[in-house]
Amino acid sequence: MESSFFSRLNSWMSNSIGLKIFAIGFLMLILMIPSSIIDGVIREREMRSSNVKIEVASKWANSQVLTGPILNVPYATEYKNGTAHFLPETLQIDGVVEPEIRSRSIYELVLYTTDLNISGSFLFPDVSVLKLNSNYFLWEKAYVSMGITDMKGISENFGLDWNGEKLSFEPGIPDVDLFDSGVNAPIKIANNNSGNDKYDFKINLRLNGSEWLAFNPVGKTTVTNLNSSWANPSFDGAFLPTTRDISKEGFTASWNVLHFNRSFPQEWLDATYGFSSTRDGKGFDETFVYGNEFTGGQPQLIAGSAFGVNLLLPVDTYQKNTRAVKYALMMIFLTFLSFFFIEIFQRKRVHPLQYLLVGFAICLFYLLLLSLSEYIAFALAYLVATIATVVLVAAYSRAVFRSLRSSGLVALILVALYGFFYSLLQLQDYALLVGSVGLFVILALVMFLSRSIDWYNLGQNRSEKN
Repeated sequence: MESSFFSRLNSWMSNSIGLKIFAIGFLMLILMIPSSIIDGVIREREMRSSNVKIEVASKWANSQVLTGPILNVPYATEYKNGTAHFLPETLQIDGVVEPEIRSRSIYELVLYTTDLNISGSFLFPDVSVLKLNSNYFLWEKAYVSMGITDMKGISENFGLDWNGEKLSFEPGIPDVDLFDSGVNAPIKIANNNSGNDKYDFKINLRLNGSEWLAFNPVGKTTVTNLNSSWANPSFDGAFLPTTRDISKEGFTASWNVLHFNRSFPQEWLDATYGFSSTRDGKGFDETFVYGNEFTGGQPQLIAGSAFGVNLLLPVDTYQKNTRAVKYALMMIFLTFLSFFFIEIFQRKRVHPLQYLLVGFAICLFYLLLLSLSEYIAFALAYLVATIATVVLVAAYSRAVFRSLRSSGLVALILVALYGFFYSLLQLQDYALLVGSVGLFVILALVMFLSRSIDWYNLGQNRSEKN
């Protein structure tokens, strides 16, 4: 009696379409666990890659943001002592960027060496704008400073040509309100109230860095010209190049920035403005901190003024893997749907455990894709992982359905699905449009194939057949 009850229960569970659909849905929820684990593995590998890049860059030089040169003149009033800062009238930067790919284990990082020819001119400081008497200024203590993000990147001694006079730079910044690190050089400037004197300068700097190279437009007119043999640049920051040319041989780019285009003036007193050189993954992260020009305090960091170039590696493997694994649940659902309809049309029973094994095979595709793409091109890794998964699932379906035609149909469906999702990975800008249209077509096909199925009597017919 008890044996008969369990036999009937097992028969009812095997032939109940509603229960089968519920079981498939439950299995999909279970398979979200390995999918999320694989997503975590991708993030872990990406973090490992970032840590290795940071380690390599720290030994060579980090991203570089250059600011200056800036003319600085100390002053002393009855109330306080401080420094006035004056920006150049013209600033021109001509640079050649020599990239190099360094590898650590399986990870790669773009390093560069750049030769920069920096030239321009200062006008005699117009102190009337600052509303201070010119007698307060200590002209004999004037100096020029220049901000350099990572001092390890200085590979050769360099100096300042000031109106034809050769001067030496010293490491360090007397005024930390301007920037965190850099160099300075004392200069000779006379107290000339006529305001007509002009001071020309030249600086030749050879600098190492990694991935990013950027500049703050401190000139009343700032002209920057860069060229490099790197064929995959990304121009980022506050200003895009006015002209650029990118080819397989490299790139050339030119920027022309006026003082009207930025948010800070040509001259100010200390603790009013400072230049930030920090950035996040999307660009330059420069925030405001307000200070008082007469009482001191923190400077107001120059916000959104830096511009430059990022030397990108051609393929971001982990980003593509992250995008690929987001389609895992949809891939599992469509594969299960294919098995479900083959089970209905051919009246073959497929156990929930067999669905689960097929789902695990789909999940392992993404782990296989990740591991392969760290060593070979992503497209080739995707192809190899697809072939391996299709062969495995098709061979297993051959044993389940005992039909070469059914296993061939499963293989064809899987190839079409993997091809569809790969196209979504390539069409970043049109992924939503193509994906929506594709899913609409799939739904229409499912509705067409199932239009004549008698869902109420399907379980009963299967039971009678058995």
